[in-house]
Amino acid sequence: MLQYIGKRFLSTLPLMFMIMVVGFFLMELPPGDYATHYVSEMAAMGTMSGGETAQQIRQMYALDRPVHERFFKWAWNFLQGDFGQSFGHNMPVRTLIGDRLLLTVFLSGMSLIISWVIGIPIGVYSATHQYKPGDHMFTLIAFLGVGIPDFMLALVLLVVGTNLLGYVPVGLFSPEFEDAPWTLARLADLMKHIWIPAAITAVTQTAGYMRVMRGNLLDVLRLDYIQTARAKGLREWVIIWKHAVRNAIHPLVMNLGMSFPQIVSSSAIVGMVLNLPIMGPMYLKAVRQQDVYLAGSFLVLVTLLLVVGNLVADVLLAWVDPRIRYD
Repeated sequence: MLQYIGKRFLSTLPLMFMIMVVGFFLMELPPGDYATHYVSEMAAMGTMSGGETAQQIRQMYALDRPVHERFFKWAWNFLQGDFGQSFGHNMPVRTLIGDRLLLTVFLSGMSLIISWVIGIPIGVYSATHQYKPGDHMFTLIAFLGVGIPDFMLALVLLVVGTNLLGYVPVGLFSPEFEDAPWTLARLADLMKHIWIPAAITAVTQTAGYMRVMRGNLLDVLRLDYIQTARAKGLREWVIIWKHAVRNAIHPLVMNLGMSFPQIVSSSAIVGMVLNLPIMGPMYLKAVRQQDVYLAGSFLVLVTLLLVVGNLVADVLLAWVDPRIRYD
C-alpha cells in the first residue's frame, strides 16, 4: 500500500506543475496587471493618478520582468516553501493564508462529515422504504437541496437570524477570539460557530449523497447474493448494513477525492455572505486584483487537496471492500 501511495504521489507531480503553469498564465491573460488595477482604484477615489505610481509598483514587485521569468522564479521558490509576496496585502502569501487554509480544511471536513452522517442513512432508509411516504418526503427534500444554491441559504439565514432571532450568524469566532492565538478556548469558540456554515455548505452534498445511496442500494438489493442471504435466514438489518451497504457505498467513497475541492469552491460565496475567514473570499479578491502569487498558490493548494482526497478515497475503498488490493 505504501508503495502504491508513493507511486500515486509521484505521478501527480506533473499535474501539480501544469496547474501552476495554467493558473499563473491565466492570471496574466487579462489586460493590465496589479499596478494598473491599484492606480485605477486610487484614481476613482480621487487620491492619486499618473503612470509614475504604476511604474513604481511594477518595479517594487518585479512586475516589469518577463512573465516566464517571474513564473519560474515563483515556482522554484514555491518548492522551497516560499509562496511569494501578496501585492494587495503586502505580506508573504504563506503568512497570509496560514490560518485561512487551516479553517478552510476544517470547515470542508465538517461539511463532509455532516453530509455522510445525514445523507447515507437517509439514502438507506429511502431505498428500504421505496415509494413509501418517507421516501417521497426525502426525495422532495433532496431535490430542493440540490436545486437551492448554498449562498441563497446563507442569505436567507442571515435575514432570518438578524430580523427575527436577533442573532447575526457571521464569522467563525467571537470578537475576542478573532485575532487571538490558538488555544483550547479559541478552538471551543470555533466549534460553537462552525456548525452553521458547515451545515449550509453541506446541503448540496447531503442531497446528492441521499439520491446516489438510494439508487445504488436499490440496485444492490436486487442482486442474487442478497436473495441468498435472505434465504439463509439472516436478519434484515445484517443484510442491509453488513452486505448491501458496503457494496452500494463504493461510488460515494470513490467520489470522496472530488468532495473537498467542491466544498471549498462552494464555500467561497458563502464565505463572502457570512464573512468567514476562509480561502474562498480571499481568492476571489486576489483574482479581481490580479494578485497572481496569492491566486496561484490557492489553485495549487486546492489541487493538493484533490490529490490527497483521492489517495484517502483509494485507501478507504480497500478497507470497505477487501477484494480490492493495490500492488
